[in-house]
Amino acid sequence: MACPFCRELFQEGEETACPVCGVELSPLEKLGPSHDVLAEEIPVAPENEVLPRLYLGRGRGALGVLGALGMPLFFMPWIHVTLPDTVDLSGFDLARRLVWVWMALAAWVVLIPTVLSRRTIWQLRTARVAAGFLSAVPAVTTLVLLLRPPKSRLLPLQFTFEWPLYVTFALSVVAVALAVRLGGRLDDIKVRRGSSLGEDLH
Repeated sequence: MACPFCRELFQEGEETACPVCGVELSPLEKLGPSHDVLAEEIPVAPENEVLPRLYLGRGRGALGVLGALGMPLFFMPWIHVTLPDTVDLSGFDLARRLVWVWMALAAWVVLIPTVLSRRTIWQLRTARVAAGFLSAVPAVTTLVLLLRPPKSRLLPLQFTFEWPLYVTFALSVVAVALAVRLGGRLDDIKVRRGSSLGEDLH
């Protein structure tokens, strides 16, 4: 007989309830494995351990921040027009005329949940391709505008590109560099349980 709670063993007929816990005793063979036994089973691979929701390491937090910074830049002036009128055009204004410009905003918006929804190192690593593609979209969008600026066949058009456009391009390039390393290496994972607690894996 054994206590279902503390797993203290007793001879059959010795006790009917655990004198420590007060729980009614049950036959040992009817009890499942104890927590200690389960803890001694094969552990989860370090790269598959669930990370805290607010874990910011291994590129997870950095890419989330870059995505959050990229979104407001889309609504800031990208182009300053001086002819035929004086007007500032944001990425949003350009997207209303050039539909493909919307891809820059969509990429930033999707990048954030793509990265932050990954809760293990392995999941982060498998998201590298998706994160890299999304990170590159704003750079491609701004680069196309820089290399093939808008033109008008009817009116002379003079304009300059504003700093939010260049910052968007820079953030996108940095995001791509982080995305290809998302999740980091597997040989430097800090072990969070067992006898190697806090040690690096090599």
